[in-house]
Amino acid sequence: MDIGKYSVLFFLSMIKFLFAPFGGPAANLSFIETYLVCVSGGIFSAAIFYFMSEYFMVKAHEKRVRNYKEAIEKGITLPHKKKFTYFNKLVVKMKMKLGVYGIAMYAPLFLSVPLGSIVTAKFYGKEKKTFPIIVLGMFINGLITSSIAYFILGLF
Repeated sequence: MDIGKYSVLFFLSMIKFLFAPFGGPAANLSFIETYLVCVSGGIFSAAIFYFMSEYFMVKAHEKRVRNYKEAIEKGITLPHKKKFTYFNKLVVKMKMKLGVYGIAMYAPLFLSVPLGSIVTAKFYGKEKKTFPIIVLGMFINGLITSSIAYFILGLF
């Protein structure tokens, strides 16, 4: 049992869950060890950022307001920020197409666990089933990515 290898995989999966299992075969860990460590790191990070997302969004809003007020005090005119950007339209389209299940299962995988959890909480934070769907997505996506990692790196 090597705590150092486990902790590296755990913290890597807290940030970027998609690529974390590829460190398991390189660290000579078994499939089960890699899977459990990566899933536990992803769930831990998702819990932190999902349940703290409202705090992060409030702080970001306060910072934007503070920067705006400081700019006005200094006499700087800020350009009007576009609300309907390409990225915002894309996010809304994805929300409408995928719904709560698609966003909750795949946003933490493809974006990053912190960002995906915050986006999911922003859209579907009031629904009770959202966080269990994120956890289910971590288990399923962890199995898929760990299997791919051991299949690909097992060939070489």
